[in-house]
Amino acid sequence: QVQLVESGGGLVQPGGSLRLSCAASGFNLDIYAIGWFRQTPGKEREGVSCFSSSDGSTYYADSVKGRFTISRDNAKRTVYLRMNSLKPEDTAVYYCATAYWPRGCLAGEYDYWGQGTQVTVSS
Repeated sequence: QVQLVESGGGLVQPGGSLRLSCAASGFNLDIYAIGWFRQTPGKEREGVSCFSSSDGSTYYADSVKGRFTISRDNAKRTVYLRMNSLKPEDTAVYYCATAYWPRGCLAGEYDYWGQGTQVTVSS
């Protein structure tokens, strides 16, 4: 069955960096979309960065453009999110998710989710 396991979260000071990892299994990573989402208490889950199903192109939320980079290692079946210049407003639980041909990097379009990893940006 589909499994997504995130790791790499933690506490970091503003301006610092973290790299999240998502180990994927149980589905064809070549044809499924996969991406990163985040959620804070009382807010909807938002798409941070995603790989498209169709052509592997990438999407970034405006709030993270230029600071976050999504990448993948298909041989290791792992997707990464490199987060630089972190801000307190990046504090959230970060989730990895996958779906077959979702209509955009939208949480409601994704079917399978990892358990999440907490990222806290604070001095």
